[in-house]
Amino acid sequence: MGEDLKKDKPDISSKNKTNAESIKALLAVSIITSLLFGMLGGYVFSKIEGNGGISGLTVGSVLKKDTVSVTVNSDVSDIVKKVSQSVVSITGEHLTNNFFGTYSQKSSGTGFIVNENGLVMTNKHVTEGASGNFIVYTNDGTEYTAKIKATDPVYDIAFLELSNAKGLKAVDLGDSDVLQVGEPVVAIGNALGQYQNTVTGGIISGVGRALPVGDSGDGNVSTLDNVLQTDAAINPGNSGGPLVNRAGQVIGINTAIDQSGQNIGFAIPINVGKSALASVEKNGYVSRPVLGISYVGLTKELASRNKLSVSEGALIYSGTNTPSIKSGSAADKAGLKDGDIITKINNDKIDSKHTLTQLVQKYNVGDSTMLTVIRDNKEIKVNVKLGEIK
Repeated sequence: MGEDLKKDKPDISSKNKTNAESIKALLAVSIITSLLFGMLGGYVFSKIEGNGGISGLTVGSVLKKDTVSVTVNSDVSDIVKKVSQSVVSITGEHLTNNFFGTYSQKSSGTGFIVNENGLVMTNKHVTEGASGNFIVYTNDGTEYTAKIKATDPVYDIAFLELSNAKGLKAVDLGDSDVLQVGEPVVAIGNALGQYQNTVTGGIISGVGRALPVGDSGDGNVSTLDNVLQTDAAINPGNSGGPLVNRAGQVIGINTAIDQSGQNIGFAIPINVGKSALASVEKNGYVSRPVLGISYVGLTKELASRNKLSVSEGALIYSGTNTPSIKSGSAADKAGLKDGDIITKINNDKIDSKHTLTQLVQKYNVGDSTMLTVIRDNKEIKVNVKLGEIK
Protein backbone atom coordinates (compact mmCIF):
# COMPACT_ATOMS: atom_id res chain seq x y z
CA MET A 1 0.00 0.00 0.00
CA GLY A 2 2.84 2.24 0.77
CA GLU A 3 4.20 1.69 -2.71
CA ASP A 4 0.82 2.52 -4.26
CA LEU A 5 0.75 5.85 -2.39
CA LYS A 6 4.22 6.60 -3.60
CA LYS A 7 3.16 6.02 -7.21
CA ASP A 8 0.16 8.45 -6.87
CA LYS A 9 2.43 11.26 -5.56
CA PRO A 10 3.40 13.78 -8.31
CA ASP A 11 6.81 13.29 -9.75
CA ILE A 12 8.84 16.49 -9.56
CA SER A 13 11.51 16.23 -12.18
CA SER A 14 14.46 18.54 -12.64
CA LYS A 15 12.61 20.16 -15.53
CA ASN A 16 9.59 20.94 -13.38
CA LYS A 17 11.86 22.33 -10.71
CA THR A 18 13.40 24.67 -13.26
CA ASN A 19 9.96 25.94 -14.40
CA ALA A 20 8.86 26.56 -10.83
CA GLU A 21 11.99 28.49 -10.08
CA SER A 22 11.50 30.57 -13.26
CA ILE A 23 7.96 31.42 -12.29
CA LYS A 24 9.09 32.51 -8.82
CA ALA A 25 11.81 34.69 -10.33
CA LEU A 26 9.36 36.25 -12.78
CA LEU A 27 6.94 37.05 -9.99
CA ALA A 28 9.71 38.64 -7.96
CA VAL A 29 10.79 40.80 -10.91
CA SER A 30 7.18 41.82 -11.51
CA ILE A 31 6.72 42.87 -7.88
CA ILE A 32 9.96 44.84 -7.86
CA THR A 33 9.07 46.51 -11.18
CA SER A 34 5.62 47.47 -9.89
CA LEU A 35 7.14 48.98 -6.77
CA LEU A 36 9.65 50.95 -8.82
CA PHE A 37 7.00 52.33 -11.16
CA GLY A 38 4.78 53.13 -8.20
CA MET A 39 7.56 55.04 -6.50
CA LEU A 40 8.44 56.81 -9.76
CA GLY A 41 4.81 57.76 -10.32
CA GLY A 42 4.59 59.15 -6.80
CA TYR A 43 7.72 61.21 -7.38
CA VAL A 44 6.44 62.66 -10.66
CA PHE A 45 3.05 63.38 -9.12
CA SER A 46 4.64 65.15 -6.20
CA LYS A 47 6.70 67.31 -8.58
CA ILE A 48 3.60 68.32 -10.52
CA GLU A 49 1.50 69.04 -7.48
CA GLY A 50 4.22 70.72 -5.41
CA ASN A 51 3.72 70.63 -1.67
CA GLY A 52 0.18 69.48 -2.21
CA GLY A 53 1.31 66.14 -3.72
CA ILE A 54 1.95 62.85 -2.01
CA SER A 55 5.74 62.90 -1.80
CA GLY A 56 7.12 61.62 1.46
CA LEU A 57 4.79 58.61 1.72
CA THR A 58 6.51 55.31 2.48
CA VAL A 59 5.52 51.93 1.07
CA GLY A 60 2.46 50.77 2.88
CA SER A 61 1.40 54.25 3.97
CA VAL A 62 -2.32 54.94 4.06
CA LEU A 63 -3.72 58.22 2.73
CA LYS A 64 -5.91 59.76 5.39
CA LYS A 65 -9.12 61.40 4.17
CA ASP A 66 -9.82 64.64 6.02
CA THR A 67 -13.00 66.66 5.70
CA VAL A 68 -12.15 70.23 4.58
CA SER A 69 -14.54 72.96 5.69
CA VAL A 70 -14.68 76.17 3.62
CA THR A 71 -16.09 79.11 5.56
CA VAL A 72 -16.80 82.70 4.58
CA ASN A 73 -14.57 85.33 6.19
CA SER A 74 -17.08 86.49 8.75
CA ASP A 75 -15.24 89.72 9.46
CA VAL A 76 -15.41 90.94 5.85
CA SER A 77 -18.94 89.60 5.41
CA ASP A 78 -20.11 91.49 8.47
CA ILE A 79 -18.42 94.68 7.28
CA VAL A 80 -20.14 94.45 3.91
CA LYS A 81 -23.54 93.85 5.51
CA LYS A 82 -23.05 96.79 7.85
CA VAL A 83 -21.76 99.33 5.34
CA SER A 84 -23.40 98.38 2.01
CA GLN A 85 -26.82 99.59 3.05
CA SER A 86 -25.32 103.10 3.32
CA VAL A 87 -23.42 103.03 0.01
CA VAL A 88 -25.14 104.61 -3.00
CA SER A 89 -24.58 104.64 -6.76
CA ILE A 90 -24.64 108.07 -8.42
CA THR A 91 -25.43 108.81 -12.07
CA GLY A 92 -25.35 112.20 -13.74
CA GLU A 93 -25.78 113.66 -17.20
CA HIS A 94 -23.08 115.74 -18.86
CA LEU A 95 -23.70 117.90 -21.92
CA THR A 96 -20.82 117.79 -24.41
CA ASN A 97 -20.31 120.05 -27.43
CA ASN A 98 -18.37 119.08 -30.53
CA PHE A 99 -18.40 119.52 -34.30
CA PHE A 100 -21.57 117.43 -34.61
CA GLY A 101 -23.52 119.41 -32.00
CA THR A 102 -24.51 118.93 -28.38
CA TYR A 103 -25.09 115.51 -26.90
CA SER A 104 -25.45 114.06 -23.43
CA GLN A 105 -23.15 111.61 -21.71
CA LYS A 106 -23.85 109.57 -18.62
CA SER A 107 -21.37 109.58 -15.78
CA SER A 108 -21.30 107.39 -12.71
CA GLY A 109 -19.75 107.32 -9.28
CA THR A 110 -20.28 106.23 -5.71
CA GLY A 111 -21.11 107.91 -2.44
CA PHE A 112 -22.13 107.08 1.11
CA ILE A 113 -24.84 108.39 3.41
CA VAL A 114 -23.54 110.52 6.29
CA ASN A 115 -26.83 111.46 7.97
CA GLU A 116 -30.32 110.01 8.16
CA ASN A 117 -31.84 112.88 6.14
CA GLY A 118 -30.01 111.81 3.00
CA LEU A 119 -26.79 113.82 2.93
CA VAL A 120 -24.30 111.93 0.78
CA MET A 121 -20.52 112.40 0.71
CA THR A 122 -18.71 111.75 -2.57
CA ASN A 123 -15.89 113.11 -4.74
CA LYS A 124 -16.16 116.57 -6.23
CA HIS A 125 -15.05 115.23 -9.60
CA VAL A 126 -18.09 112.92 -9.62
CA THR A 127 -20.35 115.99 -9.64
CA GLU A 128 -18.36 118.38 -11.84
CA GLY A 129 -19.76 119.17 -15.26
CA ALA A 130 -23.10 117.50 -14.61
CA SER A 131 -26.27 119.31 -15.63
CA GLY A 132 -29.47 119.24 -13.60
CA ASN A 133 -30.17 116.69 -10.91
CA PHE A 134 -28.44 113.41 -10.17
CA ILE A 135 -30.08 110.02 -9.83
CA VAL A 136 -28.99 108.10 -6.75
CA TYR A 137 -29.70 104.41 -6.06
CA THR A 138 -29.44 102.86 -2.62
CA ASN A 139 -28.35 99.26 -2.13
CA ASP A 140 -31.97 98.03 -2.00
CA GLY A 141 -32.73 99.64 -5.37
CA THR A 142 -34.60 102.70 -4.09
CA GLU A 143 -34.19 105.64 -6.46
CA TYR A 144 -33.77 109.26 -5.37
CA THR A 145 -33.17 112.49 -7.20
CA ALA A 146 -30.37 114.56 -5.71
CA LYS A 147 -28.74 117.95 -6.07
CA ILE A 148 -25.40 119.38 -5.00
CA LYS A 149 -25.48 120.68 -1.45
CA ALA A 150 -21.85 121.81 -1.18
CA THR A 151 -18.37 121.28 -2.61
CA ASP A 152 -15.03 121.49 -0.86
CA PRO A 153 -12.83 124.35 -2.18
CA VAL A 154 -9.59 122.57 -1.23
CA TYR A 155 -10.19 118.83 -1.38
CA ASP A 156 -11.93 116.53 -3.87
CA ILE A 157 -15.08 116.27 -1.75
CA ALA A 158 -18.72 117.10 -2.49
CA PHE A 159 -22.06 116.60 -0.78
CA LEU A 160 -25.32 115.62 -2.46
CA GLU A 161 -28.73 116.07 -0.87
CA LEU A 162 -31.34 113.41 -1.59
CA SER A 163 -34.89 114.59 -2.09
CA ASN A 164 -37.62 113.35 0.28
CA ALA A 165 -35.23 111.12 2.21
CA LYS A 166 -35.80 110.26 5.86
CA GLY A 167 -34.59 107.64 8.29
CA LEU A 168 -31.69 106.45 6.15
CA LYS A 169 -28.81 104.47 7.65
CA ALA A 170 -25.62 106.55 7.91
CA VAL A 171 -22.11 105.09 7.96
CA ASP A 172 -19.85 105.17 11.00
CA LEU A 173 -16.89 107.50 10.47
CA GLY A 174 -13.55 106.33 11.86
CA ASP A 175 -10.26 108.07 12.66
CA SER A 176 -7.84 108.18 9.74
CA ASP A 177 -5.06 109.68 11.86
CA VAL A 178 -4.43 106.36 13.63
CA LEU A 179 -4.16 104.21 10.48
CA GLN A 180 -1.07 102.04 10.10
CA VAL A 181 0.58 100.67 6.97
CA GLY A 182 -0.47 97.05 6.54
CA GLU A 183 -3.88 97.51 8.15
CA PRO A 184 -6.64 95.55 6.33
CA VAL A 185 -9.27 97.58 4.48
CA VAL A 186 -12.26 97.03 2.21
CA ALA A 187 -13.35 99.25 -0.70
CA ILE A 188 -17.00 99.35 -1.79
CA GLY A 189 -18.26 101.04 -4.94
CA ASN A 190 -20.15 101.10 -8.23
CA ALA A 191 -17.29 99.57 -10.25
CA LEU A 192 -17.25 100.63 -13.94
CA GLY A 193 -20.64 102.23 -13.38
CA GLN A 194 -22.42 98.90 -13.73
CA TYR A 195 -21.37 96.61 -10.88
CA GLN A 196 -23.14 98.18 -7.92
CA ASN A 197 -21.59 97.72 -4.47
CA THR A 198 -18.59 95.77 -5.69
CA VAL A 199 -16.40 94.75 -2.76
CA THR A 200 -12.60 94.51 -2.92
CA GLY A 201 -10.12 93.90 -0.12
CA GLY A 202 -6.54 94.87 0.59
CA ILE A 203 -4.37 96.80 2.99
CA ILE A 204 -3.21 100.34 3.64
CA SER A 205 -0.09 100.50 1.45
CA GLY A 206 1.03 103.97 2.48
CA VAL A 207 -0.05 107.12 4.30
CA GLY A 208 0.67 110.81 3.81
CA ARG A 209 1.12 110.52 0.04
CA ALA A 210 1.19 113.63 -2.18
CA LEU A 211 -0.68 112.84 -5.39
CA PRO A 212 -0.41 115.04 -8.52
CA VAL A 213 -3.68 115.03 -10.45
CA GLY A 214 -4.85 116.69 -13.65
CA ASP A 215 -3.55 117.09 -17.18
CA SER A 216 0.14 117.96 -17.39
CA GLY A 217 -0.30 118.68 -21.10
CA ASP A 218 -2.28 121.86 -20.50
CA GLY A 219 -0.56 122.73 -17.22
CA ASN A 220 -3.72 122.07 -15.20
CA VAL A 221 -2.10 119.98 -12.48
CA SER A 222 -2.85 120.12 -8.78
CA THR A 223 -1.79 118.06 -5.79
CA LEU A 224 -3.87 116.01 -3.41
CA ASP A 225 -2.05 116.18 -0.10
CA ASN A 226 -1.85 113.58 2.64
CA VAL A 227 -3.82 110.87 0.81
CA LEU A 228 -3.97 107.19 1.74
CA GLN A 229 -2.57 104.54 -0.60
CA THR A 230 -4.24 101.13 -0.82
CA ASP A 231 -3.92 97.99 -2.91
CA ALA A 232 -7.65 97.27 -2.67
CA ALA A 233 -8.83 97.35 -6.30
CA ILE A 234 -10.40 100.70 -7.22
CA ASN A 235 -11.95 101.09 -10.67
CA PRO A 236 -13.71 103.86 -12.60
CA GLY A 237 -17.08 104.29 -10.92
CA ASN A 238 -15.61 103.61 -7.47
CA SER A 239 -14.81 107.31 -7.04
CA GLY A 240 -16.47 108.74 -3.95
CA GLY A 241 -17.03 105.34 -2.35
CA PRO A 242 -15.91 104.38 1.14
CA LEU A 243 -12.66 102.76 2.20
CA VAL A 244 -13.56 100.81 5.34
CA ASN A 245 -11.56 99.34 8.22
CA ARG A 246 -12.23 96.00 9.93
CA ALA A 247 -14.45 97.73 12.51
CA GLY A 248 -16.85 98.70 9.70
CA GLN A 249 -15.88 102.38 9.93
CA VAL A 250 -15.22 104.58 6.91
CA ILE A 251 -11.62 105.77 7.08
CA GLY A 252 -11.20 107.11 3.53
CA ILE A 253 -12.96 108.37 0.39
CA ASN A 254 -11.76 106.50 -2.72
CA THR A 255 -10.66 109.11 -5.22
CA ALA A 256 -7.99 108.07 -7.74
CA ILE A 257 -5.80 105.33 -9.17
CA ASP A 258 -2.31 105.32 -10.67
CA GLN A 259 -2.83 103.73 -14.08
CA SER A 260 0.90 103.22 -14.61
CA GLY A 261 1.01 100.64 -11.80
CA GLN A 262 -1.04 97.75 -10.51
CA ASN A 263 -3.38 98.00 -7.53
CA ILE A 264 -2.22 101.49 -6.59
CA GLY A 265 -5.26 103.40 -5.43
CA PHE A 266 -5.70 106.51 -3.31
CA ALA A 267 -8.27 107.74 -0.82
CA ILE A 268 -8.80 111.04 0.97
CA PRO A 269 -8.50 110.54 4.75
CA ILE A 270 -11.93 110.61 6.36
CA ASN A 271 -10.80 113.14 8.98
CA VAL A 272 -10.63 115.67 6.13
CA GLY A 273 -14.18 114.68 5.19
CA LYS A 274 -15.34 114.95 8.80
CA SER A 275 -14.24 118.58 9.05
CA ALA A 276 -16.00 119.33 5.76
CA LEU A 277 -19.16 117.61 7.03
CA ALA A 278 -19.11 119.62 10.25
CA SER A 279 -18.87 122.83 8.24
CA VAL A 280 -21.77 121.85 5.97
CA GLU A 281 -23.98 120.94 8.91
CA LYS A 282 -23.12 124.22 10.65
CA ASN A 283 -22.92 126.71 7.77
CA GLY A 284 -24.51 124.97 4.79
CA TYR A 285 -21.21 125.09 2.90
CA VAL A 286 -17.60 123.91 3.28
CA SER A 287 -15.37 126.58 4.79
CA ARG A 288 -11.60 126.15 4.78
CA PRO A 289 -8.75 128.31 6.15
CA VAL A 290 -6.41 129.49 3.40
CA LEU A 291 -3.27 131.54 2.81
CA GLY A 292 -4.14 132.38 -0.77
CA ILE A 293 -0.97 131.27 -2.57
CA SER A 294 0.21 128.85 -5.23
CA TYR A 295 3.25 126.86 -4.18
CA VAL A 296 5.54 123.96 -4.97
CA GLY A 297 6.68 121.48 -2.32
CA LEU A 298 10.47 121.39 -2.25
CA THR A 299 12.56 118.27 -2.74
CA LYS A 300 16.35 117.80 -2.55
CA GLU A 301 16.51 117.53 -6.34
CA LEU A 302 14.48 120.69 -6.90
CA ALA A 303 16.50 122.62 -4.32
CA SER A 304 19.81 121.48 -5.81
CA ARG A 305 18.76 122.27 -9.37
CA ASN A 306 17.69 125.81 -8.41
CA LYS A 307 20.52 126.37 -5.89
CA LEU A 308 18.13 127.00 -3.00
CA SER A 309 19.41 127.32 0.57
CA VAL A 310 16.87 124.81 1.97
CA SER A 311 15.56 121.51 0.62
CA GLU A 312 12.26 121.35 2.51
CA GLY A 313 9.37 123.77 2.60
CA ALA A 314 6.80 125.42 0.31
CA LEU A 315 8.15 127.64 -2.49
CA ILE A 316 5.64 130.36 -3.43
CA TYR A 317 5.46 129.93 -7.19
CA SER A 318 2.95 129.73 -10.03
CA GLY A 319 3.63 127.73 -13.16
CA THR A 320 0.78 129.43 -15.02
CA ASN A 321 -0.06 132.98 -16.02
CA THR A 322 -2.00 133.49 -12.79
CA PRO A 323 -0.16 135.26 -9.95
CA SER A 324 1.30 133.09 -7.18
CA ILE A 325 -0.27 135.29 -4.50
CA LYS A 326 -3.97 136.05 -4.75
CA SER A 327 -4.80 139.72 -4.49
CA GLY A 328 -6.43 140.62 -1.16
CA SER A 329 -5.66 137.21 0.35
CA ALA A 330 -4.20 136.56 3.79
CA ALA A 331 -0.75 136.08 2.23
CA ASP A 332 -1.07 139.34 0.28
CA LYS A 333 -2.07 141.28 3.39
CA ALA A 334 0.85 139.78 5.34
CA GLY A 335 3.37 140.86 2.69
CA LEU A 336 4.46 137.45 1.41
CA LYS A 337 6.25 137.54 -1.96
CA ASP A 338 6.77 135.32 -4.97
CA GLY A 339 9.87 133.20 -4.36
CA ASP A 340 9.49 133.12 -0.58
CA ILE A 341 9.99 129.70 0.97
CA ILE A 342 7.73 128.86 3.94
CA THR A 343 9.45 126.30 6.19
CA LYS A 344 7.22 126.33 9.29
CA ILE A 345 3.71 127.19 10.47
CA ASN A 346 4.06 128.04 14.13
CA ASN A 347 6.18 125.10 15.37
CA ASP A 348 5.12 122.66 12.65
CA LYS A 349 7.81 121.96 10.07
CA ILE A 350 6.82 121.60 6.40
CA ASP A 351 8.29 118.47 4.80
CA SER A 352 7.35 115.57 2.54
CA LYS A 353 5.02 114.12 5.18
CA HIS A 354 3.53 117.42 6.36
CA THR A 355 2.57 119.66 3.47
CA LEU A 356 1.63 123.32 3.72
CA THR A 357 -2.01 122.65 2.82
CA GLN A 358 -2.25 119.86 5.37
CA LEU A 359 -0.81 121.98 8.18
CA VAL A 360 -3.00 125.00 7.37
CA GLN A 361 -6.08 122.79 7.74
CA LYS A 362 -5.24 122.25 11.40
CA TYR A 363 -6.42 125.80 12.07
CA ASN A 364 -9.66 127.73 11.77
CA VAL A 365 -10.58 130.69 9.61
CA GLY A 366 -9.35 133.87 11.34
CA ASP A 367 -6.59 132.18 13.37
CA SER A 368 -3.28 134.05 13.61
CA THR A 369 -0.25 131.97 12.65
CA MET A 370 3.48 132.67 12.66
CA LEU A 371 5.24 131.62 9.47
CA THR A 372 8.98 130.97 9.24
CA VAL A 373 10.06 132.22 5.80
CA ILE A 374 13.31 132.12 3.82
CA ARG A 375 13.67 135.28 1.72
CA ASP A 376 16.91 136.15 -0.08
CA ASN A 377 18.62 133.36 1.89
CA LYS A 378 17.64 134.96 5.19
CA GLU A 379 15.12 133.63 7.71
CA ILE A 380 12.32 135.96 8.74
CA LYS A 381 9.07 135.63 10.70
CA VAL A 382 5.74 136.65 9.18
CA ASN A 383 2.47 136.82 11.10
CA VAL A 384 -0.55 135.79 9.00
CA LYS A 385 -4.24 135.83 9.88
CA LEU A 386 -5.78 132.99 7.91
CA GLY A 387 -8.46 133.83 5.43
CA GLU A 388 -11.46 131.82 4.26
CA ILE A 389 -12.17 129.95 1.08
CA LYS A 390 -15.57 128.42 0.37
